[in-house]
Amino acid sequence: MAMKFSNGYWMAKEGYTVLNPIDVRDVEQKGSSLTVYTAARRIQRKGDTLNGAMLTCEFSTPMPDVIRVRWTHHAGKRSNGPAFELFDNPQTPVSIAESSDHVTMKSGHLSVKINKKDTWGTEFFFEDKRLTGSNSKGAGHITTDNKEVYFREQLELGVGEHIYGLGERFTPFVKNGQTVDIWNEDGGTSSEQAYKNVPFYLSSKGYGVFVNHSEHVSFEVGSEVVSKVQFSVPGESVEYFIVGGHTLKDVLNNYTKLTGKPALPPAWSFGLWLTTSFTTDYDEATVNSFIDGMIERDLPLHVFHFDCFWMKEYQWTNFEWDADMFPDPVGMLKRLKDKGLKICVWINSYIGQKSPLFQEGMENGYLVKTLEDDVWQWDLWQAGMGLVDFTNPEATEWYKGHLRRLIDMGVDCFKTDFGERIPTDVKYYDGSDPYKMHNYYTFLYNKAVFEVLEEKLGKNEAMLFARSATAGGQQFPVHWGGDCSANYDSMAESLRGGLSLGLSGFGFWSHDISGFERTAPPDIYKRWVAFGLLSSHSRLHGNESYRVPWLFDEEAVDVLRHFTKLKSTLMPYLFESAIQSTELGIPMMRAMVLDFPGDPSTHYLDTQYMLGDNLLVAPIFNDRGHAMYYVPEGRWTDFFGGQVIEGGKWQEETHGYMTLPLLVKPNSLLAIGANDQKPDYDYADGVSLHLFELQEGASASTSLYSLQGELQVTVKAIRRNEEVRFFIQGATKPYTLVLRGIHEVTAVEGAAWNDSPSGIVLTPEPGESRLAVRL
Repeated sequence: MAMKFSNGYWMAKEGYTVLNPIDVRDVEQKGSSLTVYTAARRIQRKGDTLNGAMLTCEFSTPMPDVIRVRWTHHAGKRSNGPAFELFDNPQTPVSIAESSDHVTMKSGHLSVKINKKDTWGTEFFFEDKRLTGSNSKGAGHITTDNKEVYFREQLELGVGEHIYGLGERFTPFVKNGQTVDIWNEDGGTSSEQAYKNVPFYLSSKGYGVFVNHSEHVSFEVGSEVVSKVQFSVPGESVEYFIVGGHTLKDVLNNYTKLTGKPALPPAWSFGLWLTTSFTTDYDEATVNSFIDGMIERDLPLHVFHFDCFWMKEYQWTNFEWDADMFPDPVGMLKRLKDKGLKICVWINSYIGQKSPLFQEGMENGYLVKTLEDDVWQWDLWQAGMGLVDFTNPEATEWYKGHLRRLIDMGVDCFKTDFGERIPTDVKYYDGSDPYKMHNYYTFLYNKAVFEVLEEKLGKNEAMLFARSATAGGQQFPVHWGGDCSANYDSMAESLRGGLSLGLSGFGFWSHDISGFERTAPPDIYKRWVAFGLLSSHSRLHGNESYRVPWLFDEEAVDVLRHFTKLKSTLMPYLFESAIQSTELGIPMMRAMVLDFPGDPSTHYLDTQYMLGDNLLVAPIFNDRGHAMYYVPEGRWTDFFGGQVIEGGKWQEETHGYMTLPLLVKPNSLLAIGANDQKPDYDYADGVSLHLFELQEGASASTSLYSLQGELQVTVKAIRRNEEVRFFIQGATKPYTLVLRGIHEVTAVEGAAWNDSPSGIVLTPEPGESRLAVRL
């Protein structure tokens, strides 16, 4: 599918004709937008204007620090939807300045400078920093001898500039040198295909590019032309946005302001999930044996998921429990919920022919149709399956109705599987272009399910476990990485995919702990458990075997208990990080480059990550327990052992199964909760606030939230002249402060204190809002 148009640097491919913007003929200002008319050849006399093409470029701004660029050849071609939903503001202030040679449009701190005289050229700046640009060989309208039509753009790729994102991609983390097709496929985690394709990339130079096309977009990232990022789409026009910001996080914030912020998943969803696995045999007794086995072994469990075979074979999706296996589903769900569990069930948007819903969907026009107006069907996945047409409001409501019934029965959330293999030789109810619907279908599917959960359960109680996505899908979390294998290579490729997705505007991500395909040896299971419980969401799931730890070995039980309890105690911190993700559009699990863009050593790192602002996690990807990871500058603290690690260099260690590199950033105030049994509890009650390596002149702060996401307590620490002062607001319940690694103080005001192995523990006097510690 990749589109390359050139034969080397100088020539076009044989059979391809490329029109470039050569000669700027006119610049028009219409309100807050600019339109530039360019001839596709040099115009020296009036006669040259005849029998030639003109390419039109429009510049506008949907919001501050973002500039829209739209190239058009022939504007008369009618375009059917769908189009990405954009949260733009047509009233965004713009300034336009003209000189004899240039015209400059500025939105916020971002500006575009356009050549007005002679040859076409644009340059984009954030404040005074040049980001990228395009010249007369960049934009191009292409026709082939077969009458195919494309439009492309080429933006400059600077020396040492790295490109990230483009969705959840399992290929190398830095995208330079790659061809990337934005086309959703059900291809697993081991190839260039991806379940979640997002036509947005982030540059290490501090900007993003969003190509506003839901159809196939072909990217050539420093590949076809090694100094350019090229993107092309079929048709007579291309539209993209340059997204600016002071930092990479600001760029993601602006991009998600435009395409939608992630919702806040409920606190319970951050706990441990266990599933039936996919093709295993199970009934209520099997399910209870797992759950009771977890209880007996003191393994806190929070969500139980029923995979596909909760429904009868050949009938997916009919939303009906298999009566042979689950004769009393309502009673069963109540019994499970009485054990403190939330319930998730598997669904997809496909209706097998044997399902009673198939006939109903066919008769009412709820299923996608062929070009001949028959129901589109095939036998892949489900025999004779059809596809729900979410462009039909009645079909969407029909689908939602079945979900409401399941929620009323006791189901708390849905795993929205599939949504990638969407045909293009079909007709949609609303006349949508099937080519554009291929990637966009998943947006409508997940949106419908998410809306039902919000409607029935309330805001901040809705969450999915979704596999497919496109731009905007970040609004409906959570997403997981799809069908990985039970080996270290697949564990590493899963992390790469999650980090890429995070740099594409998605806040929350998970993966199948120990791999989906095959069954991992105990070693991999235990290493993947540590990685999985230090991810935003944590699920034990597999294909043909169960994933309870005692089926691996007894030590696996201990490892799972240890990391599950650890995650519960980290929840005050993790929930604050989750709220930050919803507000700023930045991921909870972050590639190191996002937090340390000024450190070139972080630009390639894809086997470690920041979990929120303050924790560095480096999973172990081998059976020797060997860890080699990079620590940015500063005095970092090993969370488990307490030793201080001087950063600015690589660190090499060996770990047993109960630890892995988990470092706390200097100048951190880390909130550690008092409950190790579940993720959803009162974070302010009995919380312990640990202060790590607060440097002279520095400050650290933390916030505690209610389960509804409301701010309850804020604590700030400042160190000056060998004194640490704490400022506390909103604390009404007991808490302690721990000065990690400090065992001697000369004076304490406002708190009782004692020494402990971790450091000085301060117990503030009730109602005290200020504390001071002389070191």
